[in-house]
Amino acid sequence: MTAHNATETLIHKGNGLQVVVGLGQSGLSVAHYLAKQGYQVAVTDAQVAPTLAAQLPDEIEVRQFGNIDAELLQQAARIIISPGISLDTPAIAAARHANIPVVSDIQLFCEACTVPIVAITGSNAKSTVTTLVGQMAADAGINVGVGGNIGIPALTLLDNTNMELAVLELSSFQLETVTNLGAKVATVLNMSPDHLDRHGDMLGYHQAKHRIFQGAKSVVINREDALTRPLVADNLPRISTGIHAPDKGQYGLITDGEGQTFIARGTERLLSADKLLMKGRHNLLNAQAALALGELAGLPLESMLETLQQFTGLEHRCQYVGSFANIDYFDDSKGTNIGSTMAAIEGLGAVYAPKDGKLLLILGGQGKGQQFGELTPFINQYVSQVLFIGEDGKQIEQHLRAAKISDDVALHQCQTLENAFVTIQQVTASSLSQVQAVLLSPACASFDQYSGYAARGEHFSRLVAQLDTAQSDSTIIS
Repeated sequence: MTAHNATETLIHKGNGLQVVVGLGQSGLSVAHYLAKQGYQVAVTDAQVAPTLAAQLPDEIEVRQFGNIDAELLQQAARIIISPGISLDTPAIAAARHANIPVVSDIQLFCEACTVPIVAITGSNAKSTVTTLVGQMAADAGINVGVGGNIGIPALTLLDNTNMELAVLELSSFQLETVTNLGAKVATVLNMSPDHLDRHGDMLGYHQAKHRIFQGAKSVVINREDALTRPLVADNLPRISTGIHAPDKGQYGLITDGEGQTFIARGTERLLSADKLLMKGRHNLLNAQAALALGELAGLPLESMLETLQQFTGLEHRCQYVGSFANIDYFDDSKGTNIGSTMAAIEGLGAVYAPKDGKLLLILGGQGKGQQFGELTPFINQYVSQVLFIGEDGKQIEQHLRAAKISDDVALHQCQTLENAFVTIQQVTASSLSQVQAVLLSPACASFDQYSGYAARGEHFSRLVAQLDTAQSDSTIIS
């Protein structure tokens, strides 16, 4: 059956048509879920030949590829949109104007889910905290499902009929079409400019993120970031986290007379920072967020603390790669916005500053309309060399210069990671170099040069390994 004829057929079949827009992993999961529920389903995608089309259920008759079929959308009882597709897409906007509901897979999930939901969003660290909370639950003997924006479509979790708790990482794209999520506990970990090319401005971005609190039974708040505080009833259970000593029942940090830092709940010292395998002050905040979310979800504290001490963090998230010529190398390729890079600079910079060490920072890629001048205070404090890569490298340099980057910070245009490593060897060869760590934290998307942040991070790690090989060869020759 041709797509046109199939569309005409569906027009006469009634008002129950569910149209899936976008055939990525989430769109495919929606198609399977709705077909299994007995709905009449159609799929449309702007790609001529979506890679996952072969995995669609056979009972889906209409598969309109090559453009998003505006006529098909006008016949829908409900449209389920993939996160990567903007609500401003003309066909979608026309359907919304016609009062046709447009939702995401997360809306379908929360309508079907019968177990408590821990809902996590934020500009940065949401994957780390989501993974950590999921591990805490699993280690406590709870049958937990972990998914959402973290790579496993939320609807797939429903296949586990024994699931007792769902932990969801949610993006602003997913949340902008969610109503009344009703989470057991919800949090916005932090807020910094991101995806402004999609949301228009910080207000639009903030509004999308804060939809996570609709119907929440309890909330976790970051005391260091006023933009994370929800407009919810005063009597709603809440726990806060922060970098200073906490009040009773809250989480924070306490430093003793010998300079040792502890994660604390009220006056109780729970865990020394040096017991964590994750390094940096930002990871102390992530650990607190996980503990607070777990507490409100009913997880036992002692078990959570044991999990914390075993957790090594995520790949490409301030991940230690190696140390060569007395310089440490960190892969934070997952740092795709300025807030994430701020946290990485501050978190690692504070580790090396007491030793009079500085960071060499690699920035660049696709800038997504961000204002990179906001990085300047952090760079001036902790960084001595900045290397720019990617299509927006020159624009980022302009932003930093306009924001009064210090004369003590050297700026280098390198275009590629390969060129950056040549520059690294040149600038660190000097006996005057203060560089003690190299940090890839690009604050940008990677699609100008890579298939994704993971590919960029893996390339960085290979180049670090080549330094080791070159060092070994040099030793043999000499």
